[in-house]
Amino acid sequence: MDKRLGFVGIIVEDRKKGSEKINAVLSEFGDMIVARTGIPYKEKGCCVITLVVNASTDEVGALTGKIGHIEGVTVKSAVSKR
Repeated sequence: MDKRLGFVGIIVEDRKKGSEKINAVLSEFGDMIVARTGIPYKEKGCCVITLVVNASTDEVGALTGKIGHIEGVTVKSAVSKR
């Protein structure tokens, strides 16, 4: 599989509900994560997580698919063209 550099943006609308599930998924896909930043937005009660990944498009799709099924979570991704 051809690995590409990419990013994943995650918005967690309810930190207390979603964080445990998200962390479990991120641990499962930990080998492809190059960097992770989590920024709490206390005024809104939410959190933004950004990931830099080195993965195939299938792997990124699997990761975002699992995260996207978590209630109250929005996820978007992009990968390099080569």
